[in-house]
Amino acid sequence: MGVRPVPVVSVIAALMLCICLAGCAGTPPKSSYSLDSNGFLSLTCAPVTTSEEVLFSTETYTKTRIIMHTQSGDVVMYLAAPQQPLAAVVYAPGAGERIAAHEGRLARYPAAGYAFAFVDIRGNGAETPGSPLNLQLDFERYQKGDWPQFYRTICDMSAARSLLAGRFGVPVYAAGSSNGGRYAAVAAALDPEFAGYIGISTSGFGIAGGQYTADATKFLLSVDPDNYIGRISPRTVWIFHSRADSIIPFDDGRKLYDRARDPKTFTEFYGGHGINSDVDDHIIAHWAQIYGTRG
Repeated sequence: MGVRPVPVVSVIAALMLCICLAGCAGTPPKSSYSLDSNGFLSLTCAPVTTSEEVLFSTETYTKTRIIMHTQSGDVVMYLAAPQQPLAAVVYAPGAGERIAAHEGRLARYPAAGYAFAFVDIRGNGAETPGSPLNLQLDFERYQKGDWPQFYRTICDMSAARSLLAGRFGVPVYAAGSSNGGRYAAVAAALDPEFAGYIGISTSGFGIAGGQYTADATKFLLSVDPDNYIGRISPRTVWIFHSRADSIIPFDDGRKLYDRARDPKTFTEFYGGHGINSDVDDHIIAHWAQIYGTRG
């Protein structure tokens, strides 16, 4: 199958519409979505407002708790950034990951000159309300014409990217571990303003087979990274996987990588399942070659 034009997450268009409506009575622009016959998703994500709390600040970096106020509820994000970062990453955690597990990372990336944003994705059991990832439940929402939570999370990732890009004016990458890597892959494909994609211990779902109805197949394709990873090119794709991963098999990570188009890199890292210091070492060292380091 050939590569179709990349559907755009229309945050910019929605913002322009909001500007046009400023000062006029009426309802703010709303988010919307559609699927084509091949299950490719198109999203229009309404603009968000934010409120922020500085948790602490040093000469090296500032850590901030940000609440993105969306039309479908508040989403919490933690941002750690030096005053003038060289690049930034929007990170989607895997199931059950908490911000506390990333405290060292929130200091290390800014010390190297990069901003790191942890999106507390919907339903992950922490501060942002929602239900754990459940494709059956999301399909039922889709059948009713409601918003699947998966789609809302893609909009959240794009809103975070827009915030970082607007604030710092630097390249912003979509990254994620395990299930978070699945959200990040679809977000990077649908939002061409992401500089690239970093997937850790992740894979496609590989579930859109002939045993489903046509409507179910179309929905499953709309959330499957396997269906999107080839659309990120010519931006970079970087897949990390460990042979010791006991949750998502190493070969499944390779299959996702094989579906990507150049430029792409596959890195086998030391550890088990999920992001760790070895992954951080690789990312920071590579970015130092591209963007430099703190002077």
